[in-house]
Amino acid sequence: GISLREGQSVISMVVVSCDDDCHSILIGTERGFGKRTGVAEFPVHKRGGQGVISIQTSERNGAVVGARPVEEADEIMLITDGGTLIRTRVSEVSVLGRNTQGVRLINLNDSEQLINVSRVEEGRSDSETDEGEEDGDDGAD
Repeated sequence: GISLREGQSVISMVVVSCDDDCHSILIGTERGFGKRTGVAEFPVHKRGGQGVISIQTSERNGAVVGARPVEEADEIMLITDGGTLIRTRVSEVSVLGRNTQGVRLINLNDSEQLINVSRVEEGRSDSETDEGEEDGDDGAD
C-alpha cells in the first residue's frame, strides 16, 4: 500500500468516508504540539505512494505520535509516557495548514513525552445503569 524508505515507518492511517468538510485531522507530536488540518488539505494518492507530510517536525515539536480524524464537537485525550491524561475539546485546537509546526496541546516537563492522541468515544457514563437494573444488582438471584 505504501513505499517506505529505509528508516521510515507508518505512524498513522486515516480513512475518511464523508465529504471533505466533515472532518479535520488532528496531529500530535511527542513534545506536546499539534494542530487540526482540514481533510481537503491532504492530496489523494494511489497505491505505492510515499505518504503525506502532515506537520513540519523539528527539535521544537519532535516526531509525530498520532493522527486522528476529528469533528468540531469531539473531545480528545492526550496521553504521556509519565501517565498524564488530559481531556480537551477539539474546538480548542487551532486549525492550521499542513506546512506548519502546530501549537502547544499539553505542557510537558523535560523528561515527559506525548505518546498518544485519541478521540474520546462518547458512551454512557459509569453512573448510568441498564433499564430495570439497580446499582449493585447484577441480576443473578
